[in-house]
Amino acid sequence: MNIRSKELKGAEVSWFAPICNGDDEYLSKHDLRYKSDWSNTSNVLLTADLLGYRNILCPSSYQVGQDTMTFASAVAPLTQNINLLTAIRCGEVHPPMLGRAIATLDHILKGRLTINIISSNLPGTELSSEARYQRSREVIEILKQGWTQDYIDFSGEFYNLKLDNTDPVKPYQQNGGPLLYFGGYSPPGVDLCAEHCDVYLMWPETEDKILGLMKNMSDKAAAYNRSVDFGLRVHVIVRETESEAKAAAQKLMSYVDDERGEEIRLRALDGKSYGVSRQSSMREMADDDGFVEEHLWTGIGRARSGCGGAIVGNPDQVLAKINRYMEMGIRSFIFSGYPHLDECKLFGKYVLPHIPTFSMPHVQGRIPVGQPMSPLAAGIRK
Repeated sequence: MNIRSKELKGAEVSWFAPICNGDDEYLSKHDLRYKSDWSNTSNVLLTADLLGYRNILCPSSYQVGQDTMTFASAVAPLTQNINLLTAIRCGEVHPPMLGRAIATLDHILKGRLTINIISSNLPGTELSSEARYQRSREVIEILKQGWTQDYIDFSGEFYNLKLDNTDPVKPYQQNGGPLLYFGGYSPPGVDLCAEHCDVYLMWPETEDKILGLMKNMSDKAAAYNRSVDFGLRVHVIVRETESEAKAAAQKLMSYVDDERGEEIRLRALDGKSYGVSRQSSMREMADDDGFVEEHLWTGIGRARSGCGGAIVGNPDQVLAKINRYMEMGIRSFIFSGYPHLDECKLFGKYVLPHIPTFSMPHVQGRIPVGQPMSPLAAGIRK
């Protein structure tokens, strides 16, 4: 497989900022202590920064929680080393204005910005998969024109623009602006990532299925004379012993029943997507305790749309599973756990110190030469 950063001997280890609700001690039993407000979510993010995580996903939802770009802009000046993986819903904002907002945020972060491309339907709309990904393709092409040229000249299915940028705001990161992370499974989505994006994010599945996705993406990217990096979005439950970790997993699901779980899964815009159906298929393959392969537990997917699996075990077992993924060619991990602050600290204590880490924009040359970088952002941590 053709991987952009195949020579690197470590990973970008990221956490998750629960700005779209869903942070709880027990799934399906919401506790206001974990409400998606500024106090709770900024605390999670800043704790991840202090602990040495290299990136953090700031997701997007139209139904619940906080506005992603506003949150990222507010927290950015408070951070020290961590990158912000900021989600954008393509079509939500006029692309030239979106490009200016992203470039501004990139300057606030001094190049520590990465972008997660989202192609789901907008509230009240219903487009085909092909149309949604075509809209995203056009948004990306317009963004790249605005970031690299003094004009935008674009003609497409959704946008027709001729704009002179007399005083353009270019991103802090040179060579094309922030890295683009993308998750999607349908053929039009895979093709979009292969042509335009930098990191292909997958949800947890069995190792053979993940390898199949990686090979398919590598082949598609090669057709565009490109290569991509691979990332895994997965939950984690780590405790001092395996029995404690499994007990924590069962405790998390104490209040979940099938009816309530289905209600939670289907309320999301992507609740019936192909990617979500693959997570459902994975649960159907699991054993009676919810494990589909050693230390990969599918229980979370009973009450969550999207990422439905967790690495569960003691520190050595969790680290071994992550090392296995890295041997497969995965370079970026986005972890999360419940409650997010507690699990962030546990993973930061037991596992993170044993993984050589790096920040993707720096190793891929997006930061201007000669710009100062903090010690943590300068390369692989020893």
